[in-house]
Amino acid sequence: MSDKPTVVLVHGAFADSTAWNAVLARLGKEGVDAFAVGNPLRSLATDAAYVRDVVNGVGRPVILVGHSYGGMVITEAASGLAPVQSLVYVAAFTPDTGESALVLANKFAGSTLGQALDSYPLASGGTELKITLAKFPEQFAADIELEDAILLGRTQRAVTEKALTDGLSVTPAWKSVPSWQVYGDADLNIPVELFRFQVGRSSPRGVTEVAGASHAIAASQPDAVAATVLEAVAAA
Repeated sequence: MSDKPTVVLVHGAFADSTAWNAVLARLGKEGVDAFAVGNPLRSLATDAAYVRDVVNGVGRPVILVGHSYGGMVITEAASGLAPVQSLVYVAAFTPDTGESALVLANKFAGSTLGQALDSYPLASGGTELKITLAKFPEQFAADIELEDAILLGRTQRAVTEKALTDGLSVTPAWKSVPSWQVYGDADLNIPVELFRFQVGRSSPRGVTEVAGASHAIAASQPDAVAATVLEAVAAA
C-alpha cells in the first residue's frame, strides 16, 4: 500500500458528484490523486456502507471529504476504518452519536431549507425530498452565476427523508481521526452557528470560515475548499 493518500470526496443531499469538479481540478494541479463518489442518499447506514466499500477498494490511505449530509456519511463510514487518515468537513454536519442531519440542522435558527423543499412518496415506502428548482439558486448557491446555479439545481440528487433523520450509530470518527473544517457564513441550508458549534466540540486541526459563501461552497469557493483539503494531505 502506497503512503500517498487518495482523496475521496462525498457529496451531500441536493447535489451530485459533479459539484466537486472545481475542487478536483485544483487538487489535480497539485498532483493529488482524488475522485468523487456518487452518494446513494438512501439511508445513513447504506450510504456509509457504500463509502466504506469504496475506501477499502482504493488500496492506499484515504482522506475522506464530505459536504453537507456527506459529513454524516464520512463520520459513520470512517469509524474503525483503518485506511482513513483524516476527515475534511465542507459545509458539513459533524455529528455525535445519535444525532441526525435533521436534528443538527434545527439546533440553531437560520435555515430556510424547509421552505424550499418538494416532497413525494416512494413506491418502496418513505418520502423523497429535493429543492424546488425555482428556489434552488437562492437557497443553495446564491454566490455563483445564476446559470451555474440553475444547472446545479437541475442535476441535484434527491434524498430520502430517512437519510436525513437517521442518527449516527457509531462513535464519531472525528474523535480519533484528525479533521479539518471549511464553511461559509452565508449558508442558508445549515446555520453558521451550527458550524461554529461543531468546530468547538470537535477541535479540528484547521478551520476556515469563508465570508459570504453559500452552501455550494465547493463550487463558489473551490480555492478555499481545495486549500483545506491540501492541508489535510500535507499533514498525512
